[in-house]
Amino acid sequence: MGFHANGSSEKPFKFLIYGRTGWIGGLLGKLCESRGIDFVYGSGRLENRSSLEADIADVNPTHVFNAAGVTGRPNVDWCESHKVETIRTNVIGTLTLADLCREKGLVLINYATGCIFEYDSEHLLGSGIGFKEEDTPNFIGSFYSKTKAMVEDLLKNYENVCTLRVRMPISSDLSNPRNFITKITRYEKVVNIPNSMTILDELLPISIEMAKRNLTGIWNFTNPGVVSHNEILEMYRDYIDPNFTWKNFTLEEQAKVIVAPRSNNELDASKLKGEFPELLSIQESLIKYVFEPNKKTPA
Repeated sequence: MGFHANGSSEKPFKFLIYGRTGWIGGLLGKLCESRGIDFVYGSGRLENRSSLEADIADVNPTHVFNAAGVTGRPNVDWCESHKVETIRTNVIGTLTLADLCREKGLVLINYATGCIFEYDSEHLLGSGIGFKEEDTPNFIGSFYSKTKAMVEDLLKNYENVCTLRVRMPISSDLSNPRNFITKITRYEKVVNIPNSMTILDELLPISIEMAKRNLTGIWNFTNPGVVSHNEILEMYRDYIDPNFTWKNFTLEEQAKVIVAPRSNNELDASKLKGEFPELLSIQESLIKYVFEPNKKTPA
């Protein structure tokens, strides 16, 4: 599953990162700084091949990371009314970068999404049976997810691409509006459905290690297991704010206040766990990386 690429133990690593202004892209830069890894943020636009070629020529990277993309602001509903802009970055841009990296013999670490599946008769909610890397996406309820599923399918043909299916990302920075925990603490009402999620504090360093190992192919990039909205909010109440309260509502009620349906699923993380046995379950990771460091309530 490795790709014979430029990065090797003899040559020092140098990362070219796209997505400087994004959440994951910003965290990646900080991680590289703290680990003494040489990196440069790309200045080219993903859909502009010549600008990407100029970046690669200038930087001469060992690996490329794509954390750029359109998720929509304030949420994926934006994509429903900005379809061409979504295609330009999420489809044309990502494919252009992957194609160019292949031409240059470079591994591309692509932060993708796992929001391309939904619970079904073979993967029932609460069954513990998660979707595997080779499963065909079955959720196209939002235009955002539709474009992401299309791109994932096309990227299977690029042996230099490592596709990381991120889901409902969470970090220890509870002030960040992109953080899943921050989002649901600010909602008037929340659904309560178990989901696979990605703790960035634990998993982003793993993605850097995956680049160093030249791992490619599709990876469910989530912590093992699932956690529900209420479980997270109970932890938030117990660790952060003992007076915090919330209200639940059903998927049917939620549908009335959003434009596009949302994905709910469990991804099988056993492939990632096999490569990185130290990977914590979602509950353990939430406590270690998010709630313990932010603990405000008395012991």
